[in-house]
Amino acid sequence: MLPLLLLAVTLIPLDEAGYQKVVAAQKGKVVLVNFWATYCVPCRKEMPALVALEAKLKAKGLHLVTISADEPEQEAQAKTFAGQAGIAPPTYIRRAKDDDKFVQSVDPKWNGALPASFLYDRQGKKVKSFFGEVNLKELEAAVRALL
Repeated sequence: MLPLLLLAVTLIPLDEAGYQKVVAAQKGKVVLVNFWATYCVPCRKEMPALVALEAKLKAKGLHLVTISADEPEQEAQAKTFAGQAGIAPPTYIRRAKDDDKFVQSVDPKWNGALPASFLYDRQGKKVKSFFGEVNLKELEAAVRALL
């Protein structure tokens, strides 16, 4: 049996303006943005399914953007988890000057609780928000409707 290869992961700091640029740069693709953290058990549980969903639908235009909400002192654990989960780069880590403003800029209905996922259409318009652990069948159906 071959040893498990871990991806070397770099977490790119992201603030409110950076978030908007990342989403805008994906125009032409269906984008699923997932906020997660290593201390969030449901986040760690759902990540393999999100990575698998992207792998299954990438050729049709799905792009997964993952953003860690871990604190700076947890960054090493976040990198390790991202590598173990097989999250494709680029991967991001939230580094906002004001977390509340960041959260509000993503979705005014979001209170910042994790996990949270946001689905954008090919024009970069947010079409659905998922708060808490996502129902994977519902998520896949929403993604496929946009592909």
